[in-house]
Amino acid sequence: MEGKRLYCIRGAACAENDKESIRAAVRKLFDGICDGNGFSEGDIVSVQFTMTHDLDALNAATALRTCGTRLDVSSVPLFCAQEPEIAGMMPRVIRIMVTVYLPEDSTLRNVYVNGAEALRPDLAGVRPKQAEAQ
Repeated sequence: MEGKRLYCIRGAACAENDKESIRAAVRKLFDGICDGNGFSEGDIVSVQFTMTHDLDALNAATALRTCGTRLDVSSVPLFCAQEPEIAGMMPRVIRIMVTVYLPEDSTLRNVYVNGAEALRPDLAGVRPKQAEAQ
């Protein structure tokens, strides 16, 4: 892809342990990442999720396929795993990492919502270009 490079855009959201809450959180995360970074279906390489152990009502990858996002993800590889349990970890968190091709000079816009902003206040907005090189 001429003039583009591979990036990973991150985010997280807190949700209740029910299908609708998980779907809503996944939709908000994914749509926020799409809107903030301006890519299309053809730019996406894959989408990976992790979920804390206390969220077991619905798999986040299944939620993305069924929640009606702005982009058609029917041919995008999706993966979901359980987040390792760490003492003192924030409960009820869905994390996302979207691997996508963007223009080489892109500034990434990560998405942390529904209380998950506390996880990474340094990434909960625009990630400066110089931070990518470190």
